[in-house]
Amino acid sequence: MKKRGTLLCAALPAAIAIGGFCYAGQAATAPNSNVTNTIAAQDQMQRPETQKPATETKTFSGKIVKSGTMLVLSDAEGKTTYKLDDQQKAKAFVNKDVKVTGVLDDSTGMIRVTAIDPV
Repeated sequence: MKKRGTLLCAALPAAIAIGGFCYAGQAATAPNSNVTNTIAAQDQMQRPETQKPATETKTFSGKIVKSGTMLVLSDAEGKTTYKLDDQQKAKAFVNKDVKVTGVLDDSTGMIRVTAIDPV
């Protein structure tokens, strides 16, 4: 029985036979990879990927001000500034209090603007 399992595994690319069972997974990247990595790769292939939660649209309040060459949203306390991806929309509201609706990219601190409205 073990021979049969080994023969079947030999026919599959990146397969490994353990205790008479054939495990197929992604090819190992290092020549001395252990069995655990191969089985973990197989598990990842079989499980559906967990999707990140959809980024949600939020409303930010503050004042549009110039920071260097860019227009940014400075929050009400002036402690945080957010970059704005739509500089054209922001031009009409320089030095005015506004409500910006959009999605914040936490990694860059930029808001993908959907709307800018006066307060």
